[in-house]
Amino acid sequence: MNKFWENELIQIAAYYSVAVLCMLVFLTIFELVTKYKNWEEIKNGNMAVAMATGGKIFGIANIFRFSIEQHDDLLQMMGSGLYGFILLLLAYFIYEFMTPTFNIDEEIQKDNRAVGFISLVISVGLSFVIGAGI
Repeated sequence: MNKFWENELIQIAAYYSVAVLCMLVFLTIFELVTKYKNWEEIKNGNMAVAMATGGKIFGIANIFRFSIEQHDDLLQMMGSGLYGFILLLLAYFIYEFMTPTFNIDEEIQKDNRAVGFISLVISVGLSFVIGAGI
């Protein structure tokens, strides 16, 4: 059975499957903490929500990329990915806290593309910082 798990194609499929499942869970958590429904807003053409959500997706995937590079074990990869996600989620709350003159979620829901774009850049940029630390 060890030869089965040592096969490179099996390992790629395992990392991919775990990363996709974690991404679905993490996006669900983001959906719960935002005041709007991501996929409903995207369906309605809200570009600010699409940019912010795209940044979150890129950020999560990038954290898992770093995690896969640094760990040979699926469990370690998942642990680092979870830790990275928690840091990314924390950044979301810090971003909201650092803008007391307006509410990030409300602006994104109103399709304020400038706020959506900054949200995207924060998620992507911090994913590189978080990933480098993993």
